[in-house]
Amino acid sequence: MPTRSDAPRSIQLQALQPGSLDLAERDVPVELQRHPRARRISLRISKTGDGIVMVLPRRTPIREAMDFAERNSGWILKHLEALPPRIPFVPGVVIPLLGVDHLVVHDAAARRGVWRGEERIVVSGQAEHLPRRLGDFLKREARAEITRRAREKAAQIDRRIGRISLRDTRSRWGSCSSKGNMNFSWRLILTPDFVLDYVVAHEVAHLAELNHSQRFWKVAGSLTAEMERAKTWLSHEGARVHRYG
Repeated sequence: MPTRSDAPRSIQLQALQPGSLDLAERDVPVELQRHPRARRISLRISKTGDGIVMVLPRRTPIREAMDFAERNSGWILKHLEALPPRIPFVPGVVIPLLGVDHLVVHDAAARRGVWRGEERIVVSGQAEHLPRRLGDFLKREARAEITRRAREKAAQIDRRIGRISLRDTRSRWGSCSSKGNMNFSWRLILTPDFVLDYVVAHEVAHLAELNHSQRFWKVAGSLTAEMERAKTWLSHEGARVHRYG
C-alpha cells in the first residue's frame, strides 16, 4: 500500500468533495478525507473496490494528494484489476447463502414475493424489481440468523443484548457499543456459516470484555468453533462479498 505515513482512523475524519482520476483510460473514483493527526498522505483501495481512498493531513493541498495518486497509478491499477468482478442481482446469478450456492430464479407469474427452495432463491413479480426484492430478502435472512445466534451466545455468558442493527458497512463486519447495541453487515449472510458465527461471537464477547485483551479472545473462542479459520477467510475472501449486488 503506497503511503507517506499511517494516518490513524478517528471519528474526526473530515470528508472532502469526491473526485476522480483518469488512469490508463479508466475513470477511478477518489474519496478524500482529512485527519487532524495525519502527518502524511495515505492511500488505499476503497472497500467497494471501485476506487481509492486518501487520507490527508489538515493542510495538505488536494492537488498534492492527486499528484501522489497519479505517481502511484501502477499500484492502484494493479490492485483494482486484481479484484473479483461485480456480481449483479439478476436472474441466473449464483448467491452463496451461508456458504451454500443458490441459483436466483425469476418467476414473473408467481405472487409469493421471494422464497428459498432447494439451492434456489425464487423471486416473483416484475423483472425490474428483482434486485431490490432479492436484496431485501437477503437482509431479512441476515437479521433472523444474526439475531438468533447473538441472543443464544449472549445467554451463554449471562449477558443481555441491546438493539441489533444491520447496515452495509465497509470498514467492519460488526460492532458493539458500551450499551450492548450491535451493528452488523447484512452481507454476512453471503459468508460461510462458520464466518457469520465467528463475527456474531466476536461482538457478543464484547458484552463481557469491551476490548481485545486475552480475556476477550478467551470469551470469543468459547462462543464459536472455528475462530482462526473465520478470521483467515475474512482476510482473504471478505472483499469478494462486497462485490454482490
